[in-house]
Amino acid sequence: MSVITLTSDYGLLDYRVAAIKGSILSLKPDAVLTDLSHEIQAYNLLQTSYIVRNAYNYFPAGSIHVIAVDSFFHRERKNIVMYADGHYFVAADNGVLSLIFHDINAEDVYEITYNTRFDDDITFTATDILAPVAVHLANGGVPEVIGRRATDVKENYYPRAVYNEAEGMIVGEVLYVDNFGNVVTNINKRFFSKQLSKYGNFELKFRNLAMSKIYAQYTDIVGDWETETQQHGKAVAIFNARDLLEITIYKGSLHSGASSLLGLQVGEKVYIEFSQNQ
Repeated sequence: MSVITLTSDYGLLDYRVAAIKGSILSLKPDAVLTDLSHEIQAYNLLQTSYIVRNAYNYFPAGSIHVIAVDSFFHRERKNIVMYADGHYFVAADNGVLSLIFHDINAEDVYEITYNTRFDDDITFTATDILAPVAVHLANGGVPEVIGRRATDVKENYYPRAVYNEAEGMIVGEVLYVDNFGNVVTNINKRFFSKQLSKYGNFELKFRNLAMSKIYAQYTDIVGDWETETQQHGKAVAIFNARDLLEITIYKGSLHSGASSLLGLQVGEKVYIEFSQNQ
């Protein structure tokens, strides 16, 4: 049985998430439902893409991922089903799927035609379109029944780290701030290692701060667990579980982490300057 996951920017205070779940369960009482996140910042597609991209592949192949972020209905904007990497993704055609799969080609994309006739009454996209489409797919239905192939889907710009050869420098930026205040950048480990192999030394720079070491994982900064508490509040850089450069405060939180204490926000530039061994 296929799993249906839900992601939205609706929060948990209002009725909307419950309405989506109720709509799905009314159509399929035995549906396997789970949440990815409903705490996405309103209309924040980059944040959505980071969360969904790093979560979906933990689910069984064939899972259906409903993304109700910036999904308000308008007859001039499509809703789409994308099949990529063995999973289905159901969302508004707002570019969010191009951010999730900026480096993976979709196998199929369909414009949803279910409930989109001129006389259909759509009050809430997630319950009136996305939910029934997810149920159709979970029941083993094929996308061709509820849609037609689409080629002109919206693509959003995904910020990529670049290497400035003249300056001997990688220029990246902050992609995401997590619940611990950790700052995730778009500089991946392989890209960094490729440039480092030409030099030998590096310095990570942001704001007016600099670091000359990147740890392999969060707890590597603790040399002796008897004195672990002495590391609390220390600012360090690591490559996280997704091999992205992350700036963190050890044992920090959303209000005492790298974002708040170091003043780093999404979109802010981060630099790695390389130099030859002396």
